[in-house]
Amino acid sequence: MAKKGGMNVGSYVLFLAALFQCGFLGFAILDPVDFLALQSIRKSLHDLPGSNFLASWDFTSDPCNFAGVYCESDRVVALNLGDPRAGSPGLTGRIDSAIGKLSALVELSIVPGRVYGSLPVSISQLKGLRFLAISRNFISGDIPATLGELRRLKTLDLSYNQLTGGIPRSIGTLPELTNVILCHNHLSGSVPPFRSQVLTRLDLKHNALSGSLAPNSLPASLQSLSLSWNQLTGPVDKLLSRLNKLNYLDLSLNQFTGPIPGRLFSFTITNLQLERNSFSGPVQPAYQVTIPTVDLSHNRLSGHISPMFSTVQNLYLNDNQFTGKVPASFVDRLLSASIRILYLQHNYLTGIEINPTAEIPLRSSICLQYNCMVPPVQTACPLKAGKEKIRPTAQCNDWKG
Repeated sequence: MAKKGGMNVGSYVLFLAALFQCGFLGFAILDPVDFLALQSIRKSLHDLPGSNFLASWDFTSDPCNFAGVYCESDRVVALNLGDPRAGSPGLTGRIDSAIGKLSALVELSIVPGRVYGSLPVSISQLKGLRFLAISRNFISGDIPATLGELRRLKTLDLSYNQLTGGIPRSIGTLPELTNVILCHNHLSGSVPPFRSQVLTRLDLKHNALSGSLAPNSLPASLQSLSLSWNQLTGPVDKLLSRLNKLNYLDLSLNQFTGPIPGRLFSFTITNLQLERNSFSGPVQPAYQVTIPTVDLSHNRLSGHISPMFSTVQNLYLNDNQFTGKVPASFVDRLLSASIRILYLQHNYLTGIEINPTAEIPLRSSICLQYNCMVPPVQTACPLKAGKEKIRPTAQCNDWKG
């Protein structure tokens, strides 16, 4: 009997029909194109040591019973390659272009492992694909622009790979995208506009993206936006003012400029990370800020510190150009341990009304060094704050705030 690995589609159909008539076949016949595609996929992938995921891929049995293969009728509709359990070694090898032959596929994922090579352009033939997740592997090369043909795609996760080149503008046109996760790659160029009005998560952190973001480049549906560790520039105040559904925002370690809109602090955000940019001007929230963690450190922010920030649990305003006295409401909340972290070092602050004998709660931390005053209380500051306690008088006199 000839091995099925060498069969063409016609031979495979005749072979299965003969087995079925003779009573040797006890399962429904899988579409022959899907069958042969699975064979090609199997040949190009291998278990890493410690994994036996592909052991069940015995083509003398029903492929719909293979690990990670899910069928409806005679078609493969989902392919989840690799053992999903935490700590599984995963797979190695390449993704065969035959993947594009599984035309009924709705879901495609590969667990973390050592799968390498480029993303096959043939994936763009999977017109019904809704979920594409190949993260924490070694996929390299460009993201195919033809992925923009997957008009029903909802989730695109290619994070933690070695992808290069730009993010194709065609991806931004996909109308049903809800999650785009491309973080921890080597992507460059600009962030394309995203037109999906149901997009809730956009994670592009740890790449080499550059350029600015237009005020209407991202949809108001966004709930989580992470663009940290890139080289993005320009103002974002008009853009951020529109994104009132945000609950997580991280723009840290970029080169953003301009003001931070006060409206942003009224959003139901749990973690606000804007540190290490070039944001400037005063920061004036309209209401008491209820965001648990706010990091505005290492910018060019100026003016007086707003008392509206006194309700923040972890507040980082260090390494800016703030002037004036620290509002009394900060002291009250610090002494009651409502504030856990209050970092104000490396500014131009001139005072804080706190009794030098006041006991700072053990679970609270305040750092005031390198301002235009003698710190009235001595607390442990982070090592990066340096050893100098007071800013030189000449700097304080020259600073006009």
